[in-house]
Amino acid sequence: MTPRLIRPEDDVLDRDDRPVTITVDGTPVTGVAGQSIAGVLLAAARTTWRYGRAGSGRGVFCGIGVCFDCLVTVNGVPDVRACRRRARDGDAVTTQTRLPADGDGDR
Repeated sequence: MTPRLIRPEDDVLDRDDRPVTITVDGTPVTGVAGQSIAGVLLAAARTTWRYGRAGSGRGVFCGIGVCFDCLVTVNGVPDVRACRRRARDGDAVTTQTRLPADGDGDR
């Protein structure tokens, strides 16, 4: 269980975690300072935040930055690995897609 899911009054370790708030596609999501963006998203029950060309959902696969399944756009910078980037208060995260645009066909 992550610290994000433990209510402060129930925390036997008496942690003093600093909360952070990021926006994901315009929706505020809270996490704990030090968590990766992927960790914040997973704690918020979001397991998919990118779609491949075939339409299949992608999220965390390896969790260590080797694969590229967890790519998001952070503060306007595309192709950021959510598992490697720590969430910072005020980050604007946008999900990405590799779905072909209308008229692109299946290239």
